[in-house]
Amino acid sequence: MSNKHARLIEQIFQERPGANIHWREIESLLRHLGVEVANVHGAAFHVVLNGVEGVLHRPHHGGACSRQEVRHVREFLAAAGVTPSLYGSR
Repeated sequence: MSNKHARLIEQIFQERPGANIHWREIESLLRHLGVEVANVHGAAFHVVLNGVEGVLHRPHHGGACSRQEVRHVREFLAAAGVTPSLYGSR
């Protein structure tokens, strides 16, 4: 895993994630982790990783994710077994 992706995982898992995480960075991370993605409707899409399913939403305006959107990504990744300790920067 690249240092860029490892740092992004650490940012996502912070207690209060930053508001400057861009969706394109999260998309890149999801692809790198092997997440299966299927469009559902509009900004929503169905994701599957390690047998865990979820629905995530792209930001509606601009490229930066809200803290709530980052929390949804964090909840999905945690349920799928992705943690900073497994993928931390080296």
